Amino acid sequence: MTKKAFFLKMITSSLMRRRSRMLVALLAVAIGATILSGLVTIYYDVPRQMGQEFRSYGANVMLVSNGADDLTEEALIKATSFLSKEKLVGLTAIRYETLRLNRLPFMTGGVDFDSIKKTRPYWLVNGDWPKKEDEVLLGETVAQTVAVKAGDKISLVGVDSNGESFTFTSYVCGIVQTGGAEEECIFMQLNALNSLMKNSGVYDVAECSVSASGAELENIVNIMAEEAPEVSPKLLKRLSNSEGAVLTKLQSLVWIVTIVVLVLTMVCVATTMMAVVAERRKEIGLKKALGAGNKNVVDEFLGEGIFLGAVGGILGVVLGFIFAEIVSVNVFARSISFQWGLVPITIIVSVVITALACLIPVKSATTVDPVIVLRGE
Repeated sequence: MTKKAFFLKMITSSLMRRRSRMLVALLAVAIGATILSGLVTIYYDVPRQMGQEFRSYGANVMLVSNGADDLTEEALIKATSFLSKEKLVGLTAIRYETLRLNRLPFMTGGVDFDSIKKTRPYWLVNGDWPKKEDEVLLGETVAQTVAVKAGDKISLVGVDSNGESFTFTSYVCGIVQTGGAEEECIFMQLNALNSLMKNSGVYDVAECSVSASGAELENIVNIMAEEAPEVSPKLLKRLSNSEGAVLTKLQSLVWIVTIVVLVLTMVCVATTMMAVVAERRKEIGLKKALGAGNKNVVDEFLGEGIFLGAVGGILGVVLGFIFAEIVSVNVFARSISFQWGLVPITIIVSVVITALACLIPVKSATTVDPVIVLRGE
């Protein structure tokens, strides 16, 4: 048997003889490693989860024309061409015109309803979303003003770009509630409004929902301005700043909890090892009497501690991912991905924490006087 194999057998045999105490230490290390692995996994996944969660509050970048002209489709394509599909959650271009309903003027927005569901997912539609060009959504205030409900037939009157009047007969398929200015508007298919106005490819505003942090959004806005000078991108500060503030606080909380748990793990392991040293005073004295030096005693106790740390770290990696998955599913209703880079980090930190916790007990073990101990004092 090699020296390393004998040393490992000696450590495992010592641990097995004191299963109850060592199980307590192992559980402490495993719990600490679980919290470390789980919370750090959450820490790195929180930006993605929070980004997706905040996208439910709407767009965070607004694009308007940089001059007197309308916003064009070509300018929008140029401004957003560098964004990947993962970053660009949604892009909605909106055209506003004033149309009359029951002789009352209302702001009417032409939109692509498939895209506006991504940039304004908070809209509550009582009824159905428009699917045909002769279907419209009425804001709740508009519906109450003209006493119209979902399913009713209405006539919208306006003047096209050539100065000619038109009447557009449509069906109200739903009433939209937002708690904002949208409730005072009428919304219809963008293609239908373009046909009525007899021109297309011009917009008043465009909304972008971009999955990125606050610093990334600032950079994206600057690039948009460079890529398309005719577009003036504006960051919706209230939404983006709120996202950044919440994210920073959550990440700080994760680190604080992790540090506290690791300190408690050190205290638990140190207390357990102190009790083990007290139990093994006669054994340590006998070993010293037979010629073992302090280095041998230190190596044995540190070896036991490192072994516990490694096993606890491995358990913590598995349990930490399960813990992080449970938290993510219950808080964000989304799964997380396994962070392979955390495997060695968790095991190394567990070993280091356990080794540090063993320093005081090991120092106490080196002070054992074999003469006094073996004499029974």
